[in-house]
Amino acid sequence: MKILYGVQGTGNGHISRARAMAGALQNHPDLEVQWLFSGRSPDKLFCMEAFGDYWWREGLTFVHREGQLDGIATARQLHLRRLLRDIRELPVDDFDLVISDFEPVTAWAARRRGRPSVGLGHQYAFNFPIPAPRYRWLPRAVMRVFAPVQSSLGMHWYHFGHPILPPIAQPHGLPGSGGHILVYLPFEHHGPMLGELAQLPERFIVYGAPEDLPAAENIQLKAPSTDGFQQDLAEAHAVICNSGFELIAETLALGKPILTRPLAGQFEQEANARALSELQLARVVERVDAATIRDWLDNDPAGVRIQWPDVAGEIVRWIADGRRQTPAELANSLWEQVVPGRGSSAAELARAEAE
Repeated sequence: MKILYGVQGTGNGHISRARAMAGALQNHPDLEVQWLFSGRSPDKLFCMEAFGDYWWREGLTFVHREGQLDGIATARQLHLRRLLRDIRELPVDDFDLVISDFEPVTAWAARRRGRPSVGLGHQYAFNFPIPAPRYRWLPRAVMRVFAPVQSSLGMHWYHFGHPILPPIAQPHGLPGSGGHILVYLPFEHHGPMLGELAQLPERFIVYGAPEDLPAAENIQLKAPSTDGFQQDLAEAHAVICNSGFELIAETLALGKPILTRPLAGQFEQEANARALSELQLARVVERVDAATIRDWLDNDPAGVRIQWPDVAGEIVRWIADGRRQTPAELANSLWEQVVPGRGSSAAELARAEAE
């Protein structure tokens, strides 16, 4: 079977999920995959070896400024004529199946040509009435037309009574405590953010900020790196991040305490924050400043550890088997394998390592 697999490259979460899928696909040589990425310029993609000779298209993306979505700038950078040309010219007829991880060029090209298509990712969970900001019908409608597919496999930290799959997220290495707090806030105004972190005695490892910014001695700025980030995440005793889906799923797999601020005006992140609050999986805040972080740490936050099953492997087997199970049957079989539990607080983890 020949598969065209499109990935929205705006956030690292989509690409992280795609890497897991690429690993699972290697176990099925009968599935021949051509990868396509869009939403991020090629020079900003990194650690792409798993995808071979992948294709790139401009696609659609969103512009963020100082911690919130900039709708005007997003509209200005849209090249509609190029997008329509890319959709029209994409050779989807050469493939038996199109998979879209919320990638619009492949999804719309498959729809235009009537090719079989499957949507894969967190955004497709919003096809169901899951926790989300009230009266936000327009963003939900935009999400439904952004990358439309014939069938979809939405993912979330909980199923909420619907045929939604668990996340594709497994820990990379054993949880430990390197004595630092991992900070990943790529959409924030980084100068003021680093100033707030400098007021605290804790040690911070920060990803997503320019490495040449001046930073206090307790702050280490690091360049994008898949392996380095995964190691620092596994060894962190807590995580501060925006409310993106994939990183939080990986953090839950490690049982780390989470402080999160949703990106203002971004429907998906605001919905994620609401779900995290309802499920009591993280501390959700409106600001990430020294006072907020101090209050969080002083309450000795405990993480929730959830053992996710091999979702990527099961999805690939489902595809190789001709998708004979319904999405609901696949979801039920995966949730039966989920093992929830309470993780350790930062202090308990430190004491355990000292013994």
